[in-house]
Amino acid sequence: MSTTALRSLACVIALGSTATGAMAHATLESGEATIGSAYKGVVRIGHGCDGAATLKVRVRIPDGLVGVKPMPKPGWTLETVKGPYATPYTNHGATGTEGVREISWTGKLLDENYDEFVFRGTVADSLKPGAKLYVPIVQECEGGKADRWIEIPAEGKSSHDLKSPAPAVKLLPAQSKD
Repeated sequence: MSTTALRSLACVIALGSTATGAMAHATLESGEATIGSAYKGVVRIGHGCDGAATLKVRVRIPDGLVGVKPMPKPGWTLETVKGPYATPYTNHGATGTEGVREISWTGKLLDENYDEFVFRGTVADSLKPGAKLYVPIVQECEGGKADRWIEIPAEGKSSHDLKSPAPAVKLLPAQSKD
């Protein structure tokens, strides 16, 4: 392959990578979590909504992620909504029937900036390896604009067919306690 062809190929690959990253508004840093272990969720907001600054980031906590605690962000107001779990979970020897179901951070993130919003919780040991936990995220912006990454595929279907898929976390088998 000629040097010109290699440079052209490199440019196409670089442009494709940039376009893909620019299209994703809200993603999770880690797409895997181990059953029965702690999971640190890092929500990445790469840019605003069609050029408008982000004013609020809301994260819905899926069933099976328990004992969730959000990390405060300087300059942002943090709120949580608590509610019942679909089924009781045992976490550190205690049975829990309710916990954080939604987290929201309110502040201002300009379109040209990037930021991360962090929470942690425990992946319930009753979940099945290979399954996915979907974490719906809503990004609210100035001018009433919003991006809603909330669609969850039907069982056996792929999120690639959805317009605004929720980020997913693939569940890995619990580690043995030897």
